[in-house]
Amino acid sequence: MSLLLNCQSISKSFGAEPLFENVSFTISEGERLGLIGPNGSGKSTFLQILAGMQQPDTGECVPRKLVRLGYVPQEPSFAAGLTVRAVLDGALAGELIEDAAKLARVAAVLGRVGFPDEQAAASTLSGGWRKRLAIASELVRQPDILLLDEPTNHLDLEGILWLEKLLQSAPFACVVVSHDRYFLENVATSMAELNRLYPEGLFRTSGTYSDFLAAKDDFLLAQSKHQEALENRVRRELEWLRRGPKARATKAKARIDNAHRLMDQLDDVNTRMQSASTRIDFVATERRTKRLIELKGVAKSLGGKLLFRDVDMVIAPGARLGITGMNGTGKTTLLRILKGDLEADAGTVNRAENLRIVYFDQERAQLDPTISLKRALAPEGDSVIYRGSVQHVNGWAKRFLFRPEQFEMPVGRLSGGERARVLIARLMLAEADVLLLDEPTNDLDIPTLETLEESLLDFPGALVLITHDRYMMDRVSTALCGLDGEGRAGLFADYSQWEQSLASRKQAKAVKEPAAARVRNVPAVKRHSYLEAREWETMEQRILEAEETLAARQAELDEASQSGDAARAHEAYAAVGVAQADVDSLYARWAELESKLQG
Repeated sequence: MSLLLNCQSISKSFGAEPLFENVSFTISEGERLGLIGPNGSGKSTFLQILAGMQQPDTGECVPRKLVRLGYVPQEPSFAAGLTVRAVLDGALAGELIEDAAKLARVAAVLGRVGFPDEQAAASTLSGGWRKRLAIASELVRQPDILLLDEPTNHLDLEGILWLEKLLQSAPFACVVVSHDRYFLENVATSMAELNRLYPEGLFRTSGTYSDFLAAKDDFLLAQSKHQEALENRVRRELEWLRRGPKARATKAKARIDNAHRLMDQLDDVNTRMQSASTRIDFVATERRTKRLIELKGVAKSLGGKLLFRDVDMVIAPGARLGITGMNGTGKTTLLRILKGDLEADAGTVNRAENLRIVYFDQERAQLDPTISLKRALAPEGDSVIYRGSVQHVNGWAKRFLFRPEQFEMPVGRLSGGERARVLIARLMLAEADVLLLDEPTNDLDIPTLETLEESLLDFPGALVLITHDRYMMDRVSTALCGLDGEGRAGLFADYSQWEQSLASRKQAKAVKEPAAARVRNVPAVKRHSYLEAREWETMEQRILEAEETLAARQAELDEASQSGDAARAHEAYAAVGVAQADVDSLYARWAELESKLQG
């Protein structure tokens, strides 16, 4: 594979604290690299250096000549007043290609991304659709390398599966910063971890995420053996030094120098092998009530749309229920009904007396962005009470990987992962019968995710969890409540069973849905001729053939857009328009004939 980007010995610091030092890095054609690392290791900064948006303190990043780089940030935003189409047109504003080729590219990307309305205001889109638009605005520029920073944040399951499919078949290379372990397993062809744990600051392997984990285990085992061997050698050298060798002898002097080198090596290995992790442990009450929350026939609509109906569930101590569904299906609404913030439109909700609920809000609205980190961690003073004992704020902060020099920093200036840890720290101070967690995994690194999973598995109370992290959902939950967006809610054993149910429903709906439902109403005609009856009989086959032609023309447009052949793309774009018009005309005629038959 040909090299696209070469970075040598790059370092970056903020203040006196280095993020990473002397890291070398390459990207080759067709490579899909997953980049992970603990919060604060500098992954986003590293990605911006690759994109040319920041300069390293030392070293250099050199792309191959004419290589095109695309970059999608964690939280994309768009200027007010811009439509989806305007954003994509704007992405091509500086491109030296013909207008016809630009139109072809935009049309192809709109089709691949699946925007329902290209005239929708970009700034008012949901988080998931804003992320799709940000990706689309880079795809339209046809990058050689696409750099993605936490692309699955805000995407629902459908969006994550769409992105997996897009990257798996992409003609470009990509670097993806992500903590979604299933996503990494399905997408990455190589993995790298940015971490001071490694001698070179970066540990890189070929293969999937699971291959990376196996290689990392082997590395850590080898490092542990190396550390043990160094400790034994240093111990022997120290014993020799204590016996008082004659420093003037040449051999003795060389051995003394070697002893100091060994001690420096051991100190370096010990420093790197020390890895801090967040310690998460929610406090449960000793409540023995069998039914903490019970829902019977619960229904809820918002904005005239039915979210769910006939929901029956019992939340008991030890229950670990996951709530899943696409964005907008009512997951957070159901959680707020369980908490008592919202009233159901129908049905009953019974809660145990004096029920203690701890609620993690995905918007983190419980955190005041203007207060200091110290005040957020310890609202009442310089200490907190945890499990009945007083803990000083310094020790409490250290538990969540915060340093005293950060105490005066406003919460609003913390990273997403740091704000999530602050909220978890506050929730841990309250005893709970029920944990209601709405997307607690956003922005958390993999070590913190693993710690959170262990804590939730050990929590003896009840848990209701919303997360798009399929790995956490499968590991933690014992049952899933799936919301299909059409008012139905069902219980499932795990994520795969839920996915199979969705696929089956989609297939059944496609078979049952009459083709005429896809077109606008056409005025009915009262009489029906012999020729029209014959036309009606052949209409279904003609529509099928026309749709196959449209699909073929769309494929030709995609291919022409990717090749950069403006003339060919223009012809293909015109052909797609003709094929689409043919399909629309046939459906309209079918609807007209059907209305005559019914008349």
